[in-house]
Formats: sequence, C-alpha cells, structure tokens
Amino acid sequence: MTDKKLFNLVHHEARRRAVAAVAEAPEGWTVTVAPPRRNIDQNALLWVLLTSFSEQLKWPVNGAMVRLSPDEWKDVLTAAYRNESQRIAMGLNGGMVILGMRTSQLSKREFAEFIEFIQSVAVERGVTLEQETVE
Repeated sequence: MTDKKLFNLVHHEARRRAVAAVAEAPEGWTVTVAPPRRNIDQNALLWVLLTSFSEQLKWPVNGAMVRLSPDEWKDVLTAAYRNESQRIAMGLNGGMVILGMRTSQLSKREFAEFIEFIQSVAVERGVTLEQETVE
C-alpha cells in the first residue's frame, strides 16, 4: 500500500473496504476517523456571504474606516464566531499576528453553525445577503 486512501463511511461496502485497507496497511501507518468536512455548497455560500460584507460594510482598521476584502472579513467573522478568544503574538518584525482557528478545521456541522452565525451578524449589521441557505 503506497498511496493515501480516503473512505467516506456512507454504506456497508465503504466500511468493508476501509477495514480491509487498515488490515493491509504497513506498520507505522496511521488511521483517522473524523466527522465530514464542509461541502462544496457550504464553501461557495461562505464566499458569497463574505463578499456581501466586503461590498457593504466598512470596518475600523488602524484607526480608519475601510472596506475589507472577503478574506479579511473571514478573519474577523471567524474570530467573532470563536468569541474572539484567539491569542495575539508579536510578529517577527514587531507587528501583531492573530493566532486563531482555521475554518478548514471545522466539521460539516460546525461549518453550518458558522454560516448561521455569519447570517445573524449580517442581519444585525444590515448586510443584505444574496443567498441564505445551503441544502
């Protein structure tokens, strides 16, 4: 066995193949069983929402009200979702670096909750969203 294998445990045959792959794995290999990650529709919705914030709100940065990019809104909203409990480290050149979570680490369920959080913030802040749900 030379390549990494991923099994979505969605039916009996997938589970059987996963068990067989584990049984055949060389010594020292690892196995991770984890909840599903976000899907493509959830990811697409995230960027629609972040773009809405980017186009409609200014935010204070270094003492000035400016428009943030969707990536920057992702940082702000991700920090807020975790109750802004991230740590701040000094950067190599004296600046500040926020040590926070990554949305890629969220399970599918947690990501759905994050999307709901963003939608509620949008309502509070008067941001009009083009698309509001993912099936």
